Amino acid sequence: MSKRKNDKSWFDSLLIWREKHIRERYFILMLSFVTGIATAIAALILKEIIHLIQHFLTGHAMISGMNFLFLIYPAAGILLAGLLVKYIVRDDISHGVTKILYAISQRKSRIKLHNIWSSLTASSITIGFGGSVGAEAPIVLTGSAIGSNLGRMFKMEHKTLMLMVGCGAAGAIAGIFKAPVAGLLFTIEVLMLDLTATSVLPLLTASITAATVTFILTGTEAMFKFQQTESFAMTRIPYVLGLGIACGLISLYFTHVSIWIEKIFRKLGTFWKKFFLGAIILSILIFLFPALYGEGYNIIGGLLTNNYDSLLYGSPLKNLGSSAFGLIIFFIIIILIKVFATSATNGGGGCGGIFAPSLYLGSIVGFTFSYAFGMAGIHLPVENFALMGMAGMMSAIMHAPLTAVFLIAELTGGFDLFLPLMIVTLSAYITILTFDRYSLYSSRLAQKGKLLTHHKDRAVLTLLNINEVIEKDFLSVNLNNNLGEVVNTITKSNRNVFPVTDDSNILRGIVLIDDIRNIMFRPELYERFKVKQFMVSPPAKISVTMKMEKIMQTFDDTKAWNLPVIDEQGHYLGFVSKSKIFNAYREILVENFSEDE
Repeated sequence: MSKRKNDKSWFDSLLIWREKHIRERYFILMLSFVTGIATAIAALILKEIIHLIQHFLTGHAMISGMNFLFLIYPAAGILLAGLLVKYIVRDDISHGVTKILYAISQRKSRIKLHNIWSSLTASSITIGFGGSVGAEAPIVLTGSAIGSNLGRMFKMEHKTLMLMVGCGAAGAIAGIFKAPVAGLLFTIEVLMLDLTATSVLPLLTASITAATVTFILTGTEAMFKFQQTESFAMTRIPYVLGLGIACGLISLYFTHVSIWIEKIFRKLGTFWKKFFLGAIILSILIFLFPALYGEGYNIIGGLLTNNYDSLLYGSPLKNLGSSAFGLIIFFIIIILIKVFATSATNGGGGCGGIFAPSLYLGSIVGFTFSYAFGMAGIHLPVENFALMGMAGMMSAIMHAPLTAVFLIAELTGGFDLFLPLMIVTLSAYITILTFDRYSLYSSRLAQKGKLLTHHKDRAVLTLLNINEVIEKDFLSVNLNNNLGEVVNTITKSNRNVFPVTDDSNILRGIVLIDDIRNIMFRPELYERFKVKQFMVSPPAKISVTMKMEKIMQTFDDTKAWNLPVIDEQGHYLGFVSKSKIFNAYREILVENFSEDE
């Protein structure tokens, strides 16, 4: 006990010394530097564990022929990961990026300590055993947990904690992909953190540090080997635009099918029902199409060098590849069923993200697009279009065109294709934006009204909680009261509005002092008039489940300053006033969006 007390006293002394000798902005840079190192190491550990598991399981497998182990491995992986989460972690760790968005949207910026190891462990098991997902979303959650908990250890305030969450995410992306610029842009576009003068440097520090550590430990080569065999010709711009539109439409299919499958798994309820459905779908798909096994980075590498044989290896349907038309059909089938394999992996108990699936799909879409035109006699370099397809698909699925451009360029070293990369990402983004306002990550929160956005007015309203602004000091009167009882209530209140409720506390109307001023001082009328005779309907009623944007719109439409709040059954809860909302608005604006001096 005394040792623990001494340790605490020592750390408290360190905190006091730091506050006296190190300015806040410099200390934040130091924390972001440490976060960058830690996230890079975590990313390397995750990749190494995945590779070790895959090598152990498939090193002896004859992937070029039908292998029935592919019916067992993926199911075993999601089972082990699911049991780990259910009985050891005992917390939901799926949809890592969505969890970070939710934490930021709720002004918590506190990622649980177990996320440092739990998502890393569960995703390495899932992917190592063949789950058709990516490791990037779990490592982003791990990185954000590192940043958040490091900030909490040193008693950082909320705004700094939010920044540290962003630093962890930026470091994770930069470390796992060797892409420092993409790491920075990811926090802006996907996590939707606003940049200020004080936040740019910590994010950059974490990204550059993480990428540098990875370069030192693994070498400076790009993650994928890509060599541009043909320079980009301006005459191919229409085809690049067409590829972007195709990526946008396929991402629309991917997003909506993912959400649909998620709903099916949620309705199943129990862990074992989810596992059996997910295992059946995933195992059958991987047995028929072994190219769906794991992250699929070997497939991407093959397509970037004009080698599609790895897509056919081990598949009972590989004979389709014996003809050019059959090969196109095979590619299209892979494109259509990838979403089922990914969603079944996560829905069945596995842990993984959509980073790798979006890159995987993009490379196949770009390759197929150019291959099909080649069949029609129009030559398009398949390697270049596979690369551009990766950028287009990521841009559309994640609604992150800048991240997609720089990530693909940094991943492959394809900086010579910067112009077509920008064209394809922009056309893909505009296409998906025509149909879907939100990305797959943020749509889950947007449906619940809990999504933080770059629009500051909307962001502040999102952060406001209706329960925090309800005023409950309005004295109510009963529907059956007479005027005398109402006057007695008025003498006890400093308000001029009185809600009218029945015996079940259902809101029936309101009484305004101005409406009864001419009779309230005439005692001879106290027994004569009942509440029903002089109460009025409120201009509008605010439901406790209503979004804050809708509430403000209601105030604007009614020109009211006070409106009653009811629950879903119509029970009276209190009043909400415009002035109260404005005061809360200003507090949140100063706390979360003001720039440090």
